[in-house]
Amino acid sequence: MPRPVITPMAGFTVGITAARRRTELGTALAAQGARVRYGPALTLITPMADEELRAATAACLAGPVDLVVLTTGAGVRAWLDAAVFWGFGDALIATLQATTVVTRGPRTAAAARAAGLPIAHEAEASVQLLEYLLDSSELAGRRVAVQLHGELLRELASTLRAQGAEVIEVPVYRWVPPEDPEPLRLLIEEVATESIDALAFTSAPAAVSFLRTSDSLGLLADVTAALNRTVLCACVGPVTAVPLQNAGIPVVLPARTRLDALAAEIIEQLPRRAPRLRAAGHDLEVRGHAVVLDDELVMLPAGSMALLRELVRRPGQVLSRGALAPLLPGEGSEGHAVEVAIGRLRLALGDPALVQTVVKRGYRLGVDPGTVASRARVVR
Repeated sequence: MPRPVITPMAGFTVGITAARRRTELGTALAAQGARVRYGPALTLITPMADEELRAATAACLAGPVDLVVLTTGAGVRAWLDAAVFWGFGDALIATLQATTVVTRGPRTAAAARAAGLPIAHEAEASVQLLEYLLDSSELAGRRVAVQLHGELLRELASTLRAQGAEVIEVPVYRWVPPEDPEPLRLLIEEVATESIDALAFTSAPAAVSFLRTSDSLGLLADVTAALNRTVLCACVGPVTAVPLQNAGIPVVLPARTRLDALAAEIIEQLPRRAPRLRAAGHDLEVRGHAVVLDDELVMLPAGSMALLRELVRRPGQVLSRGALAPLLPGEGSEGHAVEVAIGRLRLALGDPALVQTVVKRGYRLGVDPGTVASRARVVR
């Protein structure tokens, strides 16, 4: 009988910080065998239900606006749709058509043109946008509306205020802390203890919130260490990655800024990072909560998995019971707990020769001569 096909993500656990479209990403990963943990870092307020956006729109309509800064195509469309819903649609279009409009990025410019708005200047990024505004405009006393998108644009708004402008912040797609913070707390703890294999981010605000919440829990140092050591940090695009990179965390990015590309990148990266070696005549690949032994997926209890990871991290070295005991959860006699966990590990693997006992010294992995673990740096 042929052995069952092992899916690429079987034995791996992925944490997802997204609120919007989290199910879409999680379903794609689970379809390839992943165990998925959800911990939304933020909750999205839809534009039509956002009272702050409505108030900002009313402020734009209350008097002449000298300059409008548009920063995302989706935000432009959402703002105009919300204005139509509130009964302000025609009035907002008329106000924007009568002012100077500057945009950031080609998608924003395309959305503005589709709405019939004249564009005075198109910038590629926030830095170029700010340079243009500071170089070409006398800002003192002018009313400027800025469509916000993330922390960088709040800084842009602050800079314009410092130049004397009256700034109306237009918070399209505003993020607030999650209504239930418990899933995020649990996800942060799993990252800190390296109990998951990858962490996915789909927005820069979520990355900022994740890091701030980790800090408030006193776990930022552990989280940062885990993301530098064993937990793969994957971002949907370069803008999302900025807060993490600024915190010294390495990230991987898909070639395209798309959710399906992010899923594909994680599915490609995790199996490549799994340590592989030959031990007692067997091919052994160590995944997050399982091993692939001679093309067969073997699920292991947490204690046995922790011991195996340490034995693989030091292939062929003898590890004492005292060195292995702290890796086990729970309480009890150190020596006895290690013996029980080793026994369970041997039973699950099916070949006692894989984990050898060295009398009065401890245990070692029965690696074949000349064998070293590949990609051993990612073993927890």
